[in-house]
Amino acid sequence: MTDQAPPPPHDDEPEENEVLRAARERRQQQEAADAAEAADKEAAKGKRGWKTAAAAGIGIGSAAVIAALLYANRDKLK
Repeated sequence: MTDQAPPPPHDDEPEENEVLRAARERRQQQEAADAAEAADKEAAKGKRGWKTAAAAGIGIGSAAVIAALLYANRDKLK
């Protein structure tokens, strides 16, 4: 005789069709978006904006380039 596996257990939950799956995924996406928006608002309190950080980065970068050029050309200046 051949050994046959027993049939899988039958769940009492109804099978999810594409409409129910799409609704569930949409709800999960909305909840994730709401959570991300709330986190962004919380993080924005009391912090400087990205423009301030970009301006500081450009200023520091410019000073570093000037310092490197002065260092590289130090023998030519004398």
